[in-house]
Amino acid sequence: MKAYIFDLDGTVGETLPLCIAAFQAAIEPLLGRKVSAEEITGTFGPSEEGTIMALIPQHFDEGLSAYVSHYTRLHPEMCPAPFAGIPQLIGQLRGAGKVVAMVTGKGPLSGVVTFRQFGLENAFDEVVYGIPEGPSKPQGIARVLEHFALAPQDAVYIGDMPGDVTIAHAQGLKAYAAAWADSADVQVLKDAEPEALFTSVADCARYIAQQEGLKA
Repeated sequence: MKAYIFDLDGTVGETLPLCIAAFQAAIEPLLGRKVSAEEITGTFGPSEEGTIMALIPQHFDEGLSAYVSHYTRLHPEMCPAPFAGIPQLIGQLRGAGKVVAMVTGKGPLSGVVTFRQFGLENAFDEVVYGIPEGPSKPQGIARVLEHFALAPQDAVYIGDMPGDVTIAHAQGLKAYAAAWADSADVQVLKDAEPEALFTSVADCARYIAQQEGLKA
């Protein structure tokens, strides 16, 4: 492979519980009721602006500002670091001359907070964020391939959701399933038929080293 493209939430770090907590803290006071995790995740696909627009469109600006504020405040407590081994894996790939990119549904407002918290501000050759209008990972993957003049068969997408596998395959990429988050559903990921599935970052790193002939 010439390029490894990562998802963010649930792949690089366990940020999903943080996202849900920040959305609840931001939305519930403005909506005047409790909001379940399922209600929040049901809006996922677009960036955080899409969730705010779906749940409290009448308070969009205030809700978005509150979300970013709570996300920033809670991040050091709820998700202080990326998954163990992720920085080393990225370093291993970049040291081998691979393109290491990120295509995420997360928007830049919270994405930059996470990169700063994780110390990964300069870890990726390109980052393509999500957009408010809707899911955009296929366009993001296409953008990375075009930017680096890569054919789809030269790249692999690493993500934690069955949809990530489906999107990668639809774009002509291989898919590696990241099943190391507590929230990962291994069987559902297997059913999506990725080229490989890993329940730890260490296993993923070993596999890539073997495939690429790298020093593990």
